[in-house]
Amino acid sequence: MDLLPADTTLDERMRSASVALLPIGSLEQHGPHLPLTTDTVVAATLAAEIAAVHPVRRLPPVTISCSHEHAAWPGTVSISATTLAAIVRDVAASLHRAGVTSLVLVNGHGGNYVLGNVVQEASLGPLRMALFPGEPDWDAARAAAGLVTSGLSDMHAGELETSILLHAHPHLVTAPLEGLDVLACDRRHMLSRGLQAYTDTGVVGRPSLASARKGRDVLASLVSSFADYL
Repeated sequence: MDLLPADTTLDERMRSASVALLPIGSLEQHGPHLPLTTDTVVAATLAAEIAAVHPVRRLPPVTISCSHEHAAWPGTVSISATTLAAIVRDVAASLHRAGVTSLVLVNGHGGNYVLGNVVQEASLGPLRMALFPGEPDWDAARAAAGLVTSGLSDMHAGELETSILLHAHPHLVTAPLEGLDVLACDRRHMLSRGLQAYTDTGVVGRPSLASARKGRDVLASLVSSFADYL
């Protein structure tokens, strides 16, 4: 599966899609077994799956975002929430000039809180936005795939993310999954103390329970849920 769209300008002219997808990932630690680009890979993979079914324009991903809570681990890089919001608004303005009427932010990183405010403000126009997947979409996908770990417990590099990569990009899962599970459900001070206050490895969840079948079913459920956003 190609993570970057390969459409030409002629392809876009013929498609003439009114809805665009902007995948937004991150560059942050994902434990010893998943790449720093995991959130970007997940967002871009989901966007590709959606574009294969729905009539949308697929954009390349934003690959660095707001990962400040992961700064204690090597490899993590962040931009400010202000910068991320500005990138999204600039992309939206360019799309609007090109005739696109709606933009869906396909967000792969839970720490991009500012995106909710950007979408909220965009409801006033001129280009409407949506943020996908929402928490109910993730919950439905977990249930459809039979994930054991809850959304609260499976916060980072756990059963969900590892399953998606095992299905779509298995070569990116580079370490044994046994012995990696960490549960830290009470993370009330994470924004002020960082994730390192709750895990030594960067994992919060149970990657040992991941499987390619679960990853396939998670993606299928999310693609189905996207129909409501159109």
